[in-house]
Amino acid sequence: MNENFNLKNYIKFFANKVDNWMRDYLTYKNEYTIGLIDSMRYSIFAGGKRLRPVLIYSSYGIFESYFDKITPFAAAVEMLHTYSLIHDDLPAMDDDDLRRGKPTNHKMFGEATAILAGDALLTLAFEIMLDKDINKDIPTDLMLEAAFKLAKSAGYNGMVGGQYADIINENKEIDKNTLDFIHKHKTAALISYCCELGAILGFAEEKDKQNLAKFGEKIGLAFQIVDDILDITSTTEELGKNAGSDIKNKKATYPEIYGLEKSKKIAEDLIEKAINTIEIYGKAANPLIEIAKYIIKREN
Repeated sequence: MNENFNLKNYIKFFANKVDNWMRDYLTYKNEYTIGLIDSMRYSIFAGGKRLRPVLIYSSYGIFESYFDKITPFAAAVEMLHTYSLIHDDLPAMDDDDLRRGKPTNHKMFGEATAILAGDALLTLAFEIMLDKDINKDIPTDLMLEAAFKLAKSAGYNGMVGGQYADIINENKEIDKNTLDFIHKHKTAALISYCCELGAILGFAEEKDKQNLAKFGEKIGLAFQIVDDILDITSTTEELGKNAGSDIKNKKATYPEIYGLEKSKKIAEDLIEKAINTIEIYGKAANPLIEIAKYIIKREN
């Protein structure tokens, strides 16, 4: 890796790019939905890492360099991700009071508005992706492929399916296959999609899309394993959300089944395999490789 490469500044650059686009787009259209927009903007701009948009930009950068044209897609995915967090924090789900060091959406706006804000962000993601006026430089077939694969990765065969399996298996003894299903769907499915999306928008070949999707699945699973570990080893202040919530909710986690040390080793092996998958792209893959390394070292 180029010694001059600064991952923190790199992430900040693309995070600012997607944030500026979302601020300009997510505005107040009429007096009747001011509270709803307030709720949507509250969670969107609550200080997220923007990991998913940065993965999209980084994957795209292997194949193309006109980053501005894919910013609406990066924003759309971040909106969908934010919807999942709003709903995940609800009393009927994980019942969390804190997210990114701030009160969760339903604590600020009430449960009904939080649910609707999540619904609005979910549907807005597809509205943005399929808006030909916004995406003038994206061929229609690529827009459709991007939206279709987002629906698959986020729906009952992806993230939502994983969240459901997570909830119904609380307070239960589960096997390793069930745990893998939960983590691969709840977290890794959307991260895998983000890496593939950059390849889709970059006019990549099918084999390249598959490589990036595999890379994304591996780092996504590692990301969730690290989350499991941090829930045990970090404080609420460090995490910006309630530490120990997995234990409180009696959720199935990697440390519970494998122990802390083996969980760390599994995550490290996944990152190594992920990096091996994309080394064929040479220096163009360096940002993705650095992000993969960051995932294993992160502290929140």
